[in-house]
Amino acid sequence: MNTDNYIVKSLELHLFFGRIMKEHALFLKAGFTPANASFSDQAKFYQKEFERLLSQAVSLSDGVVSRKVLDSGELVTQFTASAEKKTEAFTGISIDKEITGRELRLSDSCNRNDVSPGMRCRIQQLNQRALELLNGLISFKELILKNVLACEMFTMNYPLLIDHIIREAKLYREYVEMLERDGCLTNQSMQEIECFWNRIMMEHALFICGLLDPTETDLILSADGFAQDYSELLKTCQSAHCRTMETTSLEETMKFRDFKTAGTQGIEQCQIRSVILPLLADHVLREANHYIRLLEADN
Repeated sequence: MNTDNYIVKSLELHLFFGRIMKEHALFLKAGFTPANASFSDQAKFYQKEFERLLSQAVSLSDGVVSRKVLDSGELVTQFTASAEKKTEAFTGISIDKEITGRELRLSDSCNRNDVSPGMRCRIQQLNQRALELLNGLISFKELILKNVLACEMFTMNYPLLIDHIIREAKLYREYVEMLERDGCLTNQSMQEIECFWNRIMMEHALFICGLLDPTETDLILSADGFAQDYSELLKTCQSAHCRTMETTSLEETMKFRDFKTAGTQGIEQCQIRSVILPLLADHVLREANHYIRLLEADN
């Protein structure tokens, strides 16, 4: 197979993170009050632009990306289509739901020997557009966080959540810049990857605790347990000088993935009391699936 690594890694990156970014913008928009209508309009702009980016990536990905990524559950899950439909109904925010169906129909690269002429140029253009959008979205998120911390703005999103989605956007930008500079994703140490994603998982557990209805005591206790477990993993990771944790992180994240899967299903079926949008539940499940794939690839 003669598939260009630069093309494959770029597309797989956009298929995962492009969807994450458009959902970040949707969650921001859903959390603003009428007093911040201009911020709501900006969030809508980034949601729609990242939808366009994701749609382009899907169009270019058929027969190019790996089966492992397509089957990982990090791009779409069995809940994504329904979660989008329900979230659109709950918020009144329009979502391009056809993208999800197109992603579910993507074929992998096993029967392709090369990519079409001009593909590298199209990928470079896609990467440049992603960088433009990311620079703007990161600045927008940072402005929101600054205003919230200065008590100049109210939003239903926690300040920690806004900081959390800034870090994810910066990681996405770092990877795109790496692809444009080096033509590949140079290997991060597993320690760096685990430190980043263990923190993300810990914060997911904290958000779940805070967004569940106070009557959901068993689920709150379970989420709090995951937060404590990831806090310990994060401390170990930050002090480690060698890769000694992958198995522990993988086992913990598989358990957390199962918890998120049950939670997403429960929220979609109206069996769990919370202020968690169905798409947010699916969103954090996909991020756990992404982390699991990274951990499994290193074992």
